[in-house]
Amino acid sequence: MNRALLAHTWRANRLRVAVVTVALLVWGTLLPIIFDAFGTQFQDLFDSGAFPPQFAQFGGGDIFSLTGAVALGFVHPIAVGLNLVFAVGFAAAAVAGERQRGTLEVLLSRPLSRRRVYATLALAGALFIAIAIAGLTFGSLLGAAITGRTTELGAGNLPLLWLNGVLLYSAFGAIGLLASVSFDRLSPALSLTLAVVLISYFLDVLGSLWPDAKGLQPLSLFHYVDPKSVLAGFPERADFAVLAVVIALAVGAALAIFPRRDLAAPS
Repeated sequence: MNRALLAHTWRANRLRVAVVTVALLVWGTLLPIIFDAFGTQFQDLFDSGAFPPQFAQFGGGDIFSLTGAVALGFVHPIAVGLNLVFAVGFAAAAVAGERQRGTLEVLLSRPLSRRRVYATLALAGALFIAIAIAGLTFGSLLGAAITGRTTELGAGNLPLLWLNGVLLYSAFGAIGLLASVSFDRLSPALSLTLAVVLISYFLDVLGSLWPDAKGLQPLSLFHYVDPKSVLAGFPERADFAVLAVVIALAVGAALAIFPRRDLAAPS
């Protein structure tokens, strides 16, 4: 890890980190308030048979309980999109973007190994993700406190939920950084990482809405984040382990590929 590079990366992204974290804080606060205001009406609507029972849940979240609302906040496209700013946007551009601009050679001309460059960028990405997820997690606590439902939330388990979320998006970030060190242009690195995320999200949502496709959910990384179970005090250790293994494999592949790559003159 290189402190100067880490400090430069932080300075370049601090405004983006602040904006995304505040947006996730607001979003996390909003879901418990919506549940408190409309949860009973939503429950009555679904009990009336107006909607198929499969629509009562979305990716493991729902609007019929506080923990379900928090879970919905974690897997909703708004939260996913905000978190992907770092898990995909920063990670995919970290090396490939520099390479495309022709500035990577300037960085590598310094007495700084490629492994140290990678480690610094990986640490920066993980730090950005951790701060963003902290905003979303604290927002859930704030929303529960505003509505007077903190005891229903299982607030003592929020640190585990934070860790679960950090591992999920760090896994996507590790895949993005692997793609970034593997290509000379941003477009293929970004496209590949986004494809992994979108396919993963599609499989998880499809399995939650269509019982016949439930067997596809384990193929999705989103399947290994279960906020309702974590907040209830029954986290699946295997979920954390799977995400950690994905991160380790992506990091190992990047550390093997990046130092061995020939970097031709930029065109």
